[in-house]
Amino acid sequence: MTTYDTRRRSASRTQGNLKRRRTLGKAGLNTTAVLVFLFAVFPVYWMVTTAFKSSEQIFTTDFIPFPTDPTLEHVKRVFTEGVAGHSIWRYLLNSSIVALGTVLIGAVFALLAATAVARFRFRGRTSFLILLLIVQMVPGEALLIPLFLMVRRAGLYDQLLGLVVVNVAMTLPFAIWMLRTFVAAVPKELEEAAWIDGASRFATFWRVLFPLVAPGLVATSIFSFITAWNEFVFALTLIGDQGSYTMPVALRYFVSQRSVDWGGIMAASTLMTIPVIVFFLLVQRRMVSGLVAGAVKG
Repeated sequence: MTTYDTRRRSASRTQGNLKRRRTLGKAGLNTTAVLVFLFAVFPVYWMVTTAFKSSEQIFTTDFIPFPTDPTLEHVKRVFTEGVAGHSIWRYLLNSSIVALGTVLIGAVFALLAATAVARFRFRGRTSFLILLLIVQMVPGEALLIPLFLMVRRAGLYDQLLGLVVVNVAMTLPFAIWMLRTFVAAVPKELEEAAWIDGASRFATFWRVLFPLVAPGLVATSIFSFITAWNEFVFALTLIGDQGSYTMPVALRYFVSQRSVDWGGIMAASTLMTIPVIVFFLLVQRRMVSGLVAGAVKG
């Protein structure tokens, strides 16, 4: 056997080993991804299936993956009896007002602040960016008492507007930091060309910068919407009227000192997730394009 044949066989074995390693690596990654997906989806699956199980199946010790005899008992009870003497639609409306208000107000301030940070050079700019990161590290519960005092002094206690303002304050640092990347990715030469053509700063911002940053704005709004929709601690503290509660706070009325209405909780929680899913499906394409655009500068 010649030296050439030996080297060729050795190279073939090496390539075969590399292919097997790559195949095993891909299989391991795919298996891990599937396991993570199942781990994340299982609570949602259990919530939905429990909402359609009878009370006997809910409290049984046997493992029942699917309801053998699906029932709308819990869903009908949530719609007819409501929660804490109020209709479930009222709580959904309150949550929608808070979440959409947070998204709209936060988007305006975040876009303006991100544009200022990305386009202008001013004293304290670096310190401002670092401060945004520091604010994200502070737990919201640590700011509960100061925010409560500020909201009460402003006359916004027990009002949805006060809860909107607090949610905007909590989501704004992340929104500014994220939008800054999208604004910086837009070439400044496009704005300069618009100025040369006689466009004002506002016209340049609205007709040139805003359409290019819109996907990033949508991606940021999704995070703000989900954060405001699921917020519990501030809604419980800043709202005293039961009729002004949001859905996360209303769910606690299914838990009493002696029993837990698991069917009602799961049915109301399933209804609570529907608006989030619908909102995500409407803007998912914009979100993906926005995240990809924000990952590449230029």
